[in-house]
Amino acid sequence: MARGKAREKRPRGGAADTLERTRKAFARRQRARRWLTWRYLLAAFVVVGAIGFGVYALYFSSWLRTEGVDLVGNAQLSDKQVLAVADVPTGGPLATVDLQAIELRVKALATVKSVDVSRKWPHQVRIVVVERTPIAVLDRGDRLTNLDAGGVAFGHLAKAPAGLPRVKIGPGASGDALVEGAHVVAALDPQVTELVDFVEVQTVDEILLHLRDGRLVRWGSADQADDKASVLLELLDRKAQVYDVSVPGAPTTR
Repeated sequence: MARGKAREKRPRGGAADTLERTRKAFARRQRARRWLTWRYLLAAFVVVGAIGFGVYALYFSSWLRTEGVDLVGNAQLSDKQVLAVADVPTGGPLATVDLQAIELRVKALATVKSVDVSRKWPHQVRIVVVERTPIAVLDRGDRLTNLDAGGVAFGHLAKAPAGLPRVKIGPGASGDALVEGAHVVAALDPQVTELVDFVEVQTVDEILLHLRDGRLVRWGSADQADDKASVLLELLDRKAQVYDVSVPGAPTTR
């Protein structure tokens, strides 16, 4: 009988153990859920705090304010000229500086071919300037300016620098004719450039090279400029007063 009673108690003990294990597992799951919730809340708090700190640092603190300009690439233009036009505001947040407006102002300078403006953290605006390269001097009679390979006139010169040919524009020449004249100068061999006193641009199709020794080259238009330059280099060995390379396949001398 005692053994029978002992056997009857075992099922009750097993059920109790199972119930206890279930209760503990449920408690663990509850704790895990609560901890997961707190983790999400903590992570959200950290993110919001970081964003708030970042906004304060960028827009309201003195840690990242604009204090100066890092200017690079200017040689023909002085720092004073570029900075005066750039008009970079200082003292305020670097993050709020209007870079595009600065770029447009600097690019308005005729000497500037291109410009890149960026933030140089923590306190500077960086301006990288690419200036136009002069290939000739545009002689307008009353003033001298530089001329680049694209036919853009820029800067003001007190006198023509050595090594650059002058370009003179006829009264009937258009803006396109000036561009054509610049293309002709850019195509000339350096040996020929040294011989040129000035380039006369009468029209788009009538460009003349006046050499320093009085000889004249009839160039025609800027078409086939490289071929004309090669032909002229060989043709100048002949003794003549006028050289016509307007048709490079059939040059003539007189």
